[in-house]
Amino acid sequence: MNHGNFTEGKIFLPLLEFALPVLLALFLQSLYGAVDLLVVGQFATSADVSAVATGSQIMFTVTNVVASLAMGTTVLIGQQMGAGHHEDAGRTMGTSIVFFTVLALILGAAMVAGTKPIAHIMNAPDEAFDMTCDYMRICSFGMVFIVGYNLIGSLFRGLGNSKLPLLTVAIAAVINIFGDLFCVCVLHMGAAGAAAATVASQAFSLLISYLLIRRMELPFPFSKKQLRWNGDLIKRVTGLGFPIALSDFLVGLSFLVIVAIVNVLGVTASAGVGVAEKVCGFIMLVPSAFGQSMAAFAAQNYGAGKLERARKGLLYGLAVSWGIGAIMAYLSFFHGDLLCGIFAREPDVIAAGWQYLKAYGIDCLLTPIFFNLAGYFNGCGRTRFVMAENLIGGIGIRLPVSYLMSKVRPVSLFRIGLATPMASFVQNVLCVVYFVMLEKQQKRVQGVQS
Repeated sequence: MNHGNFTEGKIFLPLLEFALPVLLALFLQSLYGAVDLLVVGQFATSADVSAVATGSQIMFTVTNVVASLAMGTTVLIGQQMGAGHHEDAGRTMGTSIVFFTVLALILGAAMVAGTKPIAHIMNAPDEAFDMTCDYMRICSFGMVFIVGYNLIGSLFRGLGNSKLPLLTVAIAAVINIFGDLFCVCVLHMGAAGAAAATVASQAFSLLISYLLIRRMELPFPFSKKQLRWNGDLIKRVTGLGFPIALSDFLVGLSFLVIVAIVNVLGVTASAGVGVAEKVCGFIMLVPSAFGQSMAAFAAQNYGAGKLERARKGLLYGLAVSWGIGAIMAYLSFFHGDLLCGIFAREPDVIAAGWQYLKAYGIDCLLTPIFFNLAGYFNGCGRTRFVMAENLIGGIGIRLPVSYLMSKVRPVSLFRIGLATPMASFVQNVLCVVYFVMLEKQQKRVQGVQS
């Protein structure tokens, strides 16, 4: 397997070559998450759709927090590789595996115990309440597999290898598709079947990935001796990853609150927003892929002291992401009914989903900017700023605006959805201002050194 060195040679093609497997991995990740809703939407009831929509949003938030915390591993390994400290990167990998295994066990137990209270907080509709609990409970029992599956991606992206994470997602996606069809269509398990298929697919993917890794040649010596609890390294990983995890948690929390607000409006609105969120997972793929890739690219060049090269990579990422974002904006706003119709068959659910998706059409023009800038800042170790701008956007803008819009009569899912692009606009302003300030600071430092 090739481990990318981003500190030398051309910029655009290596960045694109790295981003494409990340994009495909995110696509497959969205696909197998969407397959749950697709199969349930076609072969089960609206209550099952609502349960999967609510339950999957909760589990996505939890697992995304863990994956974001693991970004600390991506950044630290990337910086160590860029600086040529390969043995340190090996120790970071071993410590991260131990730390995230312990975290997964604790988190899984907590989620199993808190299933019903969480469903109550989310205002899960009465018809879908038990199904929502079943979905979350089954996923929580498989938390070790879910966390391990996400950790592999973070470890190898830090090494400049985006192909192994793509392979793990591809394996999980294929298994999940067949699992959904069997559990939902054959066994008629509804939302619970979708959850069981998700956990099983990630467990098999993790096992196969482990067998593949054992046969790989890593860029540093790695053995069982490095699988140890190293407090100093854990502090460094969490120091980098915690601000990212907290910021993503706050973003996820703001979306969960929107789901809770919409759930009060009934099963149709709940299912419609759930469908729109799944569509959104696809239309935001390119900026998400470049945001993740930018973190690895910037981390290696920052570690090597090549800041100008990191900035050029950022400009390429912005250009490609925004171009694709404009196309997605058009499709979402003017043809959202066709997109939502992929995941639902009931006209009322499709109409509700399109109404909400129109707001995301506007957001498609905004997210490419701060996604790429946030990835750049994360790679440079400026994770606290990313946490701050997500806090302002998610809690300061998205939450209050969505709540206020839900009180305007008649209630409109489009107006509720507008909270997202409004938050993105504010985050763009903050990121651009911070980038300019950072540029001036770095020029002053370079002037003093010269």
